[in-house]
Amino acid sequence: MLKTPAPPDATKQTKPIVPYLKLGETDAPYLEGLRCSSCNAVFIGARDRCSQCFCDDLTPFQLSDTGRLYNWTIVYRNFPGIRVPFISAVVDLDGGGTVKGNLVDIEPDPGMVKFDMPVKLVYRPVDETDAEGNLYVSYFFVPAQSTGS
Repeated sequence: MLKTPAPPDATKQTKPIVPYLKLGETDAPYLEGLRCSSCNAVFIGARDRCSQCFCDDLTPFQLSDTGRLYNWTIVYRNFPGIRVPFISAVVDLDGGGTVKGNLVDIEPDPGMVKFDMPVKLVYRPVDETDAEGNLYVSYFFVPAQSTGS
């Protein structure tokens, strides 16, 4: 069962929904990737070695907040409590990295969504809290011409 977000409380934390989403106290949120120092391959998520060349020198860096829609599907059935339909998307980020997320601020209509359309990352709170009432922030994609935040 989904919990209703609690009102802001100074004792509560805002947490990233995934480990590669970084929330700074003064900086804007961003997604963090790893770049191989040997072959320049880009990865998202924890790993010890490059899967391209097996180098163990991976450097964290801030991923781009823009990209292009690589693939997508409209989801009509999901777990109870998850609103449908929504657009599940795979995006190739400018500068490297491929990320899965939801495409929002656009009708879930196949006529509205185009392969290779430019998209932008936005960060928003989600409608869930943990057992202590801490809030979560996630990332979403919007059409690049959208001003969603």
